Amino acid sequence: MSGAFDVHARELAARARAVLPQAAYEFYAAGSDEEISAGEAAAAWRSRRLLPRVLRDVSSVDTGVELLGTRLATPVLAGPTAFHRMAHDEGETATAKGVAAAGSLLVLSSRATRHPEDVGAVAGPWWYQVYWLRDAEITRRQVERAVAAGARALVLTVDAPYVPPRATSGLPLPLPEDDELCRSVGVGTRLPGWEQDPSLGPEAIERLHRMSGLPVLVKGVLRADDAAACVAAGAAGVIVSNHGGRQLDRAVSTADALPAVVAAVGAEVPVLVDGGIRTGTDVLIALALGARAVLLGRPVLWSLALGGAAGVTGLLEAYRTQLETAMSLAGCARLADVTGDLVYGER
Repeated sequence: MSGAFDVHARELAARARAVLPQAAYEFYAAGSDEEISAGEAAAAWRSRRLLPRVLRDVSSVDTGVELLGTRLATPVLAGPTAFHRMAHDEGETATAKGVAAAGSLLVLSSRATRHPEDVGAVAGPWWYQVYWLRDAEITRRQVERAVAAGARALVLTVDAPYVPPRATSGLPLPLPEDDELCRSVGVGTRLPGWEQDPSLGPEAIERLHRMSGLPVLVKGVLRADDAAACVAAGAAGVIVSNHGGRQLDRAVSTADALPAVVAAVGAEVPVLVDGGIRTGTDVLIALALGARAVLLGRPVLWSLALGGAAGVTGLLEAYRTQLETAMSLAGCARLADVTGDLVYGER
């Protein structure tokens, strides 16, 4: 799949829609409310313009990056998304295989439809996304299982104290009814204790670190003051995200929020970003604005639906190829060369 894979093409979602059950496609694609934030995400990256350097040696370009002690071939990661078995029978295990083959890193959702032990057995490096749940004992058990299965970090999602209505037809999700894991995490079937705790505060960051012994990144940050507070509370990283436009509609795009968050935390911890990143040039701009890496959400699901593990590998390899091309044309031989002065109007 990778040879003909066109990450530019808007038809990727349309092709996936043709093979997915209607309810699965709607669940993956939907934004909240009027879907304004969801609709603006990609355009915010495309609005940036570049100031390329010339007469630089770009005969060899290296996209490798180190994140929290793990060396990766690419700064393009697979972000946490739920219910992969709606897209492919193997679910998150297929995703993990595809990500590993591309030399990247998977962030496994706590709403996964495969157990962390099954994913860990086939994955390369991976982190575990976690919500702090109303029943903290469930959170503790989830974290302990992820640690035992080989997760290298935790990603605490903090922008979803409640889940708003989303733009779907309300059809039931096509999850296996006889699977206990799918019932426990599924929409409409999970018990109240599995819902997010809306009273959560910054102290949860240190509690998760003590519970797991792992670094904790905080996902869902759009404000500079929140980013600084997370780092002060012990966060090992910050992920700029508006949840794919699925939480508060009209929340600012991540492309617009990123520079202030980077300025607030400086070089203390890595800042990552997701949301609307659809090409390798988008990745270049995100890195130039200060992100250490980017995460993909829906494109991974579309690729999983279309090609299983090989589809996910093809997607990530296409992004890396496009990033290499964009870096060479911008005069950057390595990621350290990708700095803010490449983006017109930035310093």
